[in-house]
Amino acid sequence: MTTPYTFAHNAFAAALQSTYSHLTEGEESGDTVMVAGRVMLLRRQGKLAFATMRDSSGEIQLFALSAVTQDFEEFAKLHLGDWVGITGEVVRTKRGELSVKVASWVRLAEAQHNFGDKWAGISDFDLRYRHREADLWANPVSRTSLQRRSEVVRSIRERCWAANFIEVETPILNAIPSGSDARPFATHFNALDSEFFLRIAPELWLKRLVVGGFERVFELGRVFRNEGVSPRHNPEFTMLELYAAYWNYEDMMAFTEELVAGVAMDVLGTTEIEYQGRPFSFAAPWPRRSMADLASEAVGEDVSVHTPRERLVELLRERGVDVHAPWGPGRCLAELFEAACEESLWNPIFVTDYPVEISPLARRHQADPELTERFESYAACRELSNGFSELIDPADQRARFEDQARLAAAGELETMRIDEDYIRALEWGLPPTAGLGVGVDRLAMLIADESNIREVIAFPTLKPVRD
Repeated sequence: MTTPYTFAHNAFAAALQSTYSHLTEGEESGDTVMVAGRVMLLRRQGKLAFATMRDSSGEIQLFALSAVTQDFEEFAKLHLGDWVGITGEVVRTKRGELSVKVASWVRLAEAQHNFGDKWAGISDFDLRYRHREADLWANPVSRTSLQRRSEVVRSIRERCWAANFIEVETPILNAIPSGSDARPFATHFNALDSEFFLRIAPELWLKRLVVGGFERVFELGRVFRNEGVSPRHNPEFTMLELYAAYWNYEDMMAFTEELVAGVAMDVLGTTEIEYQGRPFSFAAPWPRRSMADLASEAVGEDVSVHTPRERLVELLRERGVDVHAPWGPGRCLAELFEAACEESLWNPIFVTDYPVEISPLARRHQADPELTERFESYAACRELSNGFSELIDPADQRARFEDQARLAAAGELETMRIDEDYIRALEWGLPPTAGLGVGVDRLAMLIADESNIREVIAFPTLKPVRD
């Protein structure tokens, strides 16, 4: 059978289920519709055949009769997964199932692979992620999770627009890996005969736009970090980054909690959900606790960036953390917080006042020059966002970059490089500014009630199959 180039369907399964819900058993509507989708179940009973057809909105039964349906015998031989276009009357069968009584039909595409059991779907994890196109049809929950992700992205964008942020695009290929302390992916740019890097974060570009007079900017885009793969990590992921002139980190925390709670309301209609079987609340305001206070509570003694390094090292080793020689007290405090506290942070919370040592782009805290006006939000025991009052002093920024260079020389892999163009931009003058980065995939995980980041990424990174 030759497949057509088009099919002018005019109805969807979900709308039919709603519009014709009034039909009683055995009743015919008199309305002819054209529907299209995949055959997910097919059974023949003599001169009758029943199929479940799934489209992008839901499912509808197809009811075929040998005396009515064109090419009935061929219809009854359709493969599970075949795409079909159906023309027929909307009826409710004597058994009460809303159906399209097939008058004519056409196969739009043949499925040459088995979709698996209609009820169990595809359970092989490698097959699910490597052939997502099959997973999305065989496992409706997979499609729902990606639809939730799309709704999250739309809500973020609309809320940023409503707050007068301008959406921009910045380079993905960079001559210097900048914006965060992570390992980059490198590539050779043939035309320039130079090494370039996939961006780690768009941060420095966005702040240069603030220098240029754009007071509120945001970007929703892919970033790339050459790190491991885990239920919480994918080497390419989507980040919301935004910057607001004249704000500080307190202003940005207020905006962050309103944004995230608002996204939950937009997508789910509530801020009170159940995540992985446990109650979870997006509702603002979120608590604000300093890193030092949380770490102190967890270890049972006062610790801070001013605690002797030797004592912080002892506390880390008690928890099985390998301490690197270049780590100062600030890095040790952060590692202690991560080891002792992260797994207890369930409902959203802002962890504030990070050490300068691990915050090379953040402005020093007004009350303690060894700390910065930086926060990270945590939710469901994982980092959700990162933000701070931006460092605007070019001399201090150069010194911080040079500290990073010394760490790199000492063997640290995740450090920043000196970006002369960015320092020069700061010399033109960056007004008081606050910035924010939100992991969109992790937020989508919460909204979709998924524990694995792969479930909310259409095509997650997988190890290549070798022939």
